[in-house]
Amino acid sequence: MPNYEQADRPPVDLRTDYPHPARVYDYLLGGKDNFAADRAAAEKGLQANGNSRVPPRENRAFLARAVRYLAAEGGIRQFLDIGTGIPTAPNVHQVAQQVDPTARVVYVDNDPIVLSHARALLTGTEQGRTEYLDADLRDVDGILGSPRLRKVIDLDQPVGLLLIAILHFVGDSDQPYEIVRRLLDALPSGSYLALSHLTGDFEPAAWEKIAEIYRLQGVTMRVRPRAEIERFFDGLELVEPGLQVVTHWRPDADAEPPSDAAVSVYGAVARKP
Repeated sequence: MPNYEQADRPPVDLRTDYPHPARVYDYLLGGKDNFAADRAAAEKGLQANGNSRVPPRENRAFLARAVRYLAAEGGIRQFLDIGTGIPTAPNVHQVAQQVDPTARVVYVDNDPIVLSHARALLTGTEQGRTEYLDADLRDVDGILGSPRLRKVIDLDQPVGLLLIAILHFVGDSDQPYEIVRRLLDALPSGSYLALSHLTGDFEPAAWEKIAEIYRLQGVTMRVRPRAEIERFFDGLELVEPGLQVVTHWRPDADAEPPSDAAVSVYGAVARKP
């Protein structure tokens, strides 16, 4: 059911003259909700690394598997998805509500085009609820204190916190580990973190070129090694098989996955004790 209160939402300024990660990601997934600046950035990335379309696809598949695990095995019925991106089926609420139609999801992103699509598309079942919050990951207090979030999520009950392919757009100066810690500190025992992150471990030169392309266009990209990504899970109990290249995290099928170098995304799910 839609939960969007249209009266207090300002008109959307899409700001199409510079690339945004959500729209570049959409282009790499084969979507149509992107603009010339996004396509130019994506094509430069493809020139630097011809496998650049693989990470978004495999990351999206990991998201679906992680949400399915949290809903079916972890017993999670409310999700906070920060860095949602442009809606691409299956979305978090669709996966979770297949397990339990009463599951509730709050989506958070700071891209106006994501907001415009969320208003129309991110609606749940009659029993469940969805809401969209226009906010930046770095504004932890704004996210956690939002009345929109509090209408949907009970922070006294376990929450599935989803930080999927977002933290590599947070530079070290913005204290990404502190952001994750503060978000988790606000959640009760029994909550989970599902996180994925680009890495340069397998093709460092190619990913440094891609990061530089983003930086030159005003977009921070910090492609971290495994040990630094592992730090985001400090104090949590990793779900088997732990931190893996996402194609190896509870894969659905026996089909031959792309190489680890082509994927270059680590992911894991962990429980807050």
